Amino acid sequence: MSEPTRIAACHVAPVFLSAKETTAKAVSLIHEAAENGAHLVVFPESYIPAFPVWSALRAPSENHELFRRMAAESVYADGDEIGAVRAAARQRGVLVSLGFSEKARGTSSATLWNANVLVGAGGEVLVHHRKLVPTFYEKLTWAPGDGHGLRVADTQRGRVGALICGENTNPLARYALAAQGEQIHISSWPPVWPTRMPPAAASEEAAQQSNGAAGGGVEKPPAARAANYDNVAANRTRAAAHCFEAKCFGVLCAGVLGADAVEAASSGPGPGARDDAVARGLQLSSRGATMFLDTTGALLPGFVVVRSSDGSDATTREQRGMLQDGEGILYADVDLDDCVEGKQYHDITGGYQRFDVFELKVDRTRREPVTFT
Repeated sequence: MSEPTRIAACHVAPVFLSAKETTAKAVSLIHEAAENGAHLVVFPESYIPAFPVWSALRAPSENHELFRRMAAESVYADGDEIGAVRAAARQRGVLVSLGFSEKARGTSSATLWNANVLVGAGGEVLVHHRKLVPTFYEKLTWAPGDGHGLRVADTQRGRVGALICGENTNPLARYALAAQGEQIHISSWPPVWPTRMPPAAASEEAAQQSNGAAGGGVEKPPAARAANYDNVAANRTRAAAHCFEAKCFGVLCAGVLGADAVEAASSGPGPGARDDAVARGLQLSSRGATMFLDTTGALLPGFVVVRSSDGSDATTREQRGMLQDGEGILYADVDLDDCVEGKQYHDITGGYQRFDVFELKVDRTRREPVTFT
């Protein structure tokens, strides 16, 4: 039996659109998780500086100022913010997986990528990945990435891979990681991901728009009748499928929607103005959940560390299946030997595959806007 690997999944909110303050918070959380024995510390999608939730519920023509702030607060992959996270990882001797909004250096003033970096226990960058395709309204913020980061890092705590949000729907991307012997799969997620205005907010908005109209009202719009995106079910379904197929552990790490995010995303065009429908839409949207899955795709209960209320350093553990509503760090201990048994049944990158029938090629070229000779 191998020594268990303790994973800490940080279910937390950024300091919305503040790279400096969010980086400081991330560093503090790395130290806290390390104090509690973590070997791998995981953060949500685009944790620094924030996930662009406004694009879900506002028209693009209303978002110029928010995009300007997003571009200003996005960070360079080799910049001070990532450097601070690397220094914390090196100081505590832990692995860190961090989602961030990356900005191009030297080629554009506003090209951004939805990125994730896996940092080694020595502070080195093991994998730098840019999301292959921004999903739905994310295209209003981020450019497409490339295959350079489709890599699994061979660490002392297992073979670790990561995909960002909707990439976990892509069977080819998931297979590319499974084929590298992945044992711990990280999937990072936003705090909310609305696909329509939630019914209560949409119906109230429609009622306000129809107030005073002839006939006494209008039929509810389709957005008010249909179901919104279920973050917990959708995310768990995809992650569980990968765990079952790859026979690996799953770490689902979602963000938390802070009050500052709702306030900024619902801000109106004038000083003090506010779009109440957007605010309600965000508040009513399904929250993402942070959880662990075992190598069969089943929920792996974790625990939180609770400090004593008497002011002492004493702590206790409380078992939790997942974290969803409030901030916290969810821990789990995993035994990598558990990745072996299931391979007897379905080793999809080995004995249960037909390499004479199927062939997958992955281009890991880092794409640049121009090549000078």
